[in-house]
Amino acid sequence: MSTSTVPSEYRVEKRRADSIVTLSSGQSERGCFFLASSSTRHDGPERVADLLNSEHGFFPFEIHDADGVRTALYHRSHVVTVALAEDEASRDPGYGVARRRFASVLLSNGQRVVGTVRVYRPEGRDRLSDWTRQPETFRYIETGDATIVVNLAHIVEVSEVPER
Repeated sequence: MSTSTVPSEYRVEKRRADSIVTLSSGQSERGCFFLASSSTRHDGPERVADLLNSEHGFFPFEIHDADGVRTALYHRSHVVTVALAEDEASRDPGYGVARRRFASVLLSNGQRVVGTVRVYRPEGRDRLSDWTRQPETFRYIETGDATIVVNLAHIVEVSEVPER
C-alpha cells in the first residue's frame, strides 16, 4: 500500500530569515525566524519586526549551534534585540522620506546601540521623543554594521547624538 503525502490546504509556506536573537538572560542564539510570504500589515512579505509586533507570547525560532539544528519557542517579552542578516527596515513604506534621527540607545542588558532611527511622523512631530511613542513594541535601529530590532520594553535610555 502506497502512502503519499498530500499537502494540507491549511499549510502556509514560510521562508527563513537569518538572525541573532539576544535574550534578557544574556543568551544569544544564531538561527532563523519563520516568515510568511505575505504580510497582513503591508504589501509584500512578512518581516521579522512584523512577526514580533503581531501578537504577544511565544514564537518559534530555529537555532543553529554546535549541537545541530533545533527549534525553540521564545517569549517576545524576553527578546532584547534581534540582529538581522538583511536590511528589512528599508522596505518600510515611507522609509525614504521618514525623518532620520541619530540615537544612542541603552538597553536593560547594558548593551548600547548607536545608529539611525526613522521617525514616521509629520514634520514638527518627527523628533526622537516621537519615535519613542510610536505604537510598535519592536523597532529598527540601523547601525553601520547591521539592522537591529530592539524591544522597547528593554530600552532604558534614548538620547540623540551627532551624525557620524
